[in-house]
Amino acid sequence: MNSIQVLDKGYVRLVNHMGSDLTIANAARVSYAKESNELTDRDIKLIQFLAREGHTSPFRHVLVQYEIYAPLMVARQWWKYVIGSAHFEGTGDSLDAWNESSRRYITEEPTFYIPAAEQWRGKPANSKQGSGDIVEWEIGHKHTKELMDYIELGVKKYEAALEDGICAEQARLFLPSYGLYVRWYWTASLQSVSHFLNQRLAHDAQREIQDYAKAILELTKPVFPYGIDELLN
Repeated sequence: MNSIQVLDKGYVRLVNHMGSDLTIANAARVSYAKESNELTDRDIKLIQFLAREGHTSPFRHVLVQYEIYAPLMVARQWWKYVIGSAHFEGTGDSLDAWNESSRRYITEEPTFYIPAAEQWRGKPANSKQGSGDIVEWEIGHKHTKELMDYIELGVKKYEAALEDGICAEQARLFLPSYGLYVRWYWTASLQSVSHFLNQRLAHDAQREIQDYAKAILELTKPVFPYGIDELLN
C-alpha cells in the first residue's frame, strides 16, 4: 500500500524514499570510519541512542517524498514546517522541498472539502483555537448545505470569469479558499517528518490535519520502522 485516502476526497501517497534505518546508523558511524552492511541489533541500539540523546543529524540523511491532496486550510498549516525546518534542524538551510499545483496554470474542476452533517464540531470549552464536541445533527446539516451553496456560487462566478476571458490567476479569486483541495509534493528528512508528526498527532491538533498525520505515519513506518519510532515522543 502506498496511498491512503484522507477526509472525503483527499489522500497521501508515498512517492519515493532515500535510505533506510541502516543509512541512519552508518551516517553516525562514519565518525569512526565504520560501516555496517546489514541492520543488526547493534545498529538498532545505536539509532535508539542517537534519538534519546538528541543527536539528530544522522536522521537528516534519509528522505521521504509524498504526494498530498488536502484542503488549503490543512496545506497552510503544513507549510510552516517547511519554513521552520531550517531553524529547527539548526542547519542554516533545509532539505525540505514543497511544490504545489497552482491555479495560475491549471483550470481543472475545483474540488472542495465539505464536512458531512455529523462532522461539524463546536467551540472548545477553554481555548481560542481547536474544537470541541460534535454539534447537533440539525445544526451540522444546516451548515453543510450552506457551505455547498456558497461553493456552488463561487464556482459559477469563477467559471463565468474564465468564459469572459479573465486570466486564471485572477478568476481564482472567486473560489472559496480554505476548503479548496490543493495537491503538492513534500520531500523531507526523517527528522522533519517526525517533528511534523509529534505536533500534528497531538490530541489538540486540528482534527483534519491529525488525519493526514496518521496517514503519513502509516506510510512511513514500514520504510523506517526503527528511526521513526525512536523520534516520536
